[in-house]
Amino acid sequence: MQANNHLHKISPEKVVRGEKAWEEAKELIPSLCNKPLLLGRSNCTYEIRKSLSIELSSMGLNVVHEELNHDCCEIDLQRISSIAKHSFCDAIVASGGGKVLDAGKMIANRLNIPCITVPLSASTCAGWTALANIYSPKGSFIKDEILEKCPKLLIFDYSLVRKAPKRTLASGIADALAKWYEASISSGNSNDSLVQQAVQMARVLRDQLLIDSKTALQDPNSDAWIKVAEGCALTAGLIGGIGGAKCRTAAAHAVHNGLTQLDFKKKSLHGELVGYGILVQLRIEELLSKNQLALQTKKQLIDLLIDLDLPIDIQSLGLKSYKKKELEKACIFACRRNSEIHNLPFKVNENTLMEALLDANKLDLISSDKKSNR
Repeated sequence: MQANNHLHKISPEKVVRGEKAWEEAKELIPSLCNKPLLLGRSNCTYEIRKSLSIELSSMGLNVVHEELNHDCCEIDLQRISSIAKHSFCDAIVASGGGKVLDAGKMIANRLNIPCITVPLSASTCAGWTALANIYSPKGSFIKDEILEKCPKLLIFDYSLVRKAPKRTLASGIADALAKWYEASISSGNSNDSLVQQAVQMARVLRDQLLIDSKTALQDPNSDAWIKVAEGCALTAGLIGGIGGAKCRTAAAHAVHNGLTQLDFKKKSLHGELVGYGILVQLRIEELLSKNQLALQTKKQLIDLLIDLDLPIDIQSLGLKSYKKKELEKACIFACRRNSEIHNLPFKVNENTLMEALLDANKLDLISSDKKSNR
């Protein structure tokens, strides 16, 4: 039998993690570049990036500064790629949340220069992966793009990540939990040994997050925080690298992609939409495969999402409108050709998704004490 060949982009070339990881890892940067472009976006991380820039400059590097005006968006990607090229930058240092890290990887990939990721939250595993999501200027998901390689260097400094709002870690927990719920159904029956191992890693990560997430949110100086933050930002990326594309996503991320097509009163984070997407996926499993285990799993997950102050229903997503016409728009996008939702082992159409979207969060699944506190 002829073997199928698979190209795996499993991890960054080097990963430095720890309480003062930046202090150690910054000494590696001059061997990678002379004129890096330091990329960021958020005003709340400006002072951190300013400090990083000063330290890089003190080592003799000529630092160019640029900021995104949007999410990882083609307008910004082209603009900053042009600046980096004409400034003769020889590396991208991306410092921020997931969309900044994705943009940094995309720009580095286009210019064929090294990318160094410095996550400032544990909201996604974007600092790890050879994958980037591209959005419209309004924040609507357009597509994901597989990159040539993972970052050259990932610096995960606890002291920097700990400064991020709790909301970002809660969002990261939901996104990381999706690794199990999506991989187990899309790839659980795979005969590929690496995929099998990735699925089991996702199960272990889920168990760890179920155990430690509440403590991690309550006490950022705890061992639980380290386990959870690294699970969200590092282990989740490793699982996707080992398992490959079909081990990464299914309905939960498809629901996220569909919901981003709508207007929000206040912008939701990636993992907040993915977490709700897990509930929708579990409801789809109930509808189409009569999976009663999915019902019990949903009860457990809803309790955790409430504890983490994450959305559990359409109303708590913060949409400007959740009329049927608007939700149909999200469902059509989520079920488009080549959508991740088709990684499910059964056929899903817009009507099924709409039904699941509306009743994924039936209130009788929520314990009475949690209802009163919601």
